[in-house]
Amino acid sequence: MTKYFYIETYGCQMNIYDSDIICSILLKSGFIKTSNLKKADLILLNTCSIREKPEKKIFNRFIEIRFLKKQNKNLKIGIVGCLATHYKNKIFEKFKFIDLIVGPDSYKNIPAMIKKLNTKNKEIDVRLANKERYSNIIPNGVRNGISAFISIMRGCDNMCTFCIVPYTRGREKSRNPNSILKECKLLYKKGYKEIILLGQNVDAYFWQNIKFFQLLELIATTVPFMRIRFLTSYPSNISKNLLKVVKKYSNICKHFHLPMQSGSPRILSLMRRKYTVEEFLLIIKMIKQMIPDCSISSDIMTGFCTETQEDHIETIRIMNIIKFNYSYMFKYSSRQGTYASRKLKDNVPNSLKLSRLNEIIRIQRSHSFYRLKQNIGKIQEVLIEGISKKDENYYFGRNYNNDIIVFQKDKSHIGSYKKVKIINSTLTTLIGEIIP
Repeated sequence: MTKYFYIETYGCQMNIYDSDIICSILLKSGFIKTSNLKKADLILLNTCSIREKPEKKIFNRFIEIRFLKKQNKNLKIGIVGCLATHYKNKIFEKFKFIDLIVGPDSYKNIPAMIKKLNTKNKEIDVRLANKERYSNIIPNGVRNGISAFISIMRGCDNMCTFCIVPYTRGREKSRNPNSILKECKLLYKKGYKEIILLGQNVDAYFWQNIKFFQLLELIATTVPFMRIRFLTSYPSNISKNLLKVVKKYSNICKHFHLPMQSGSPRILSLMRRKYTVEEFLLIIKMIKQMIPDCSISSDIMTGFCTETQEDHIETIRIMNIIKFNYSYMFKYSSRQGTYASRKLKDNVPNSLKLSRLNEIIRIQRSHSFYRLKQNIGKIQEVLIEGISKKDENYYFGRNYNNDIIVFQKDKSHIGSYKKVKIINSTLTTLIGEIIP
């Protein structure tokens, strides 16, 4: 009997890539993908547990879809990804209708686990592997035909006190470079224009004697007509060798995502971040000196354990010095199992976390606007990604600095590169016009 599967993805780019992996595994096993939730014999939610908000969203979604089991007695519902590893069997206790729990290193086992469900009520596999398990799988499923994610490594060894990733995705596992290059070439043949290299810490990539900057150069020369982006970088792992490669190759985008988290020396120490405020500023200075037109984005957290107003002011001070192009900002939420949840006091009231968050959001918006305005008058190459949601007469795309640009449609097609002159800017978007 034909089996239809439906998958929903929550969280980071790595989860999007993992959903592609799961699709490939299921399609190879004879399943057929459907976008119709009610048609599915198997429903999978690929989950995120990095913060409390996405976690609640996922749990609410499970409650919404449980009624489908009454309509289809053969329906199996599974939770895969980080949330599966985080809560393990507790998910079965909380949601009795869940059939399947699968961690990020066990996706290859999903078809066999589904077969076992014919004779068992529940199946769980959340074991973490010591090696990358998906190098021989070409992802298939949710790509847009223009830009594609490629995972080059998984897991993290940094063990920041607030972070659940080492517990849900395990230690760092780099992927064979030959399989990465093979996937890059395949995507190019299929007409893709851009690849985004993924890892919890891409700079820590290491396979035998190949480091990240060497892998990046291999990719840049293997697919010279494809744009290359990468994220996320751990600040203290940025090297001059990496900067030289980014500067040398025109197809490598001039953008770094460097999570600062806090501008307070005391808070950085409590977080066990492996850099000081002074070192972080020197890293930014080095990037700007070697690649002056490089854009830099960040992650910033408010309300971490014992954070005082003075700590908060220090974060604002560093933000004002650097003026990030953009940042992902959020308030701290304790993650069960982390060092911070066990040993540190989460004693900042939620209302205060929120007010501090709103303040840094306002400041970052002003910095983003400042950075965007610096582009006015420049001519930039833009990869057209689609039609603007606000006006169907406009295209949108990105430049090499990862800025979004909208411009009036012409006979150009989605997926092509165009020279665009920047004529204006909103708070979040550049406005341009195509150069004939």
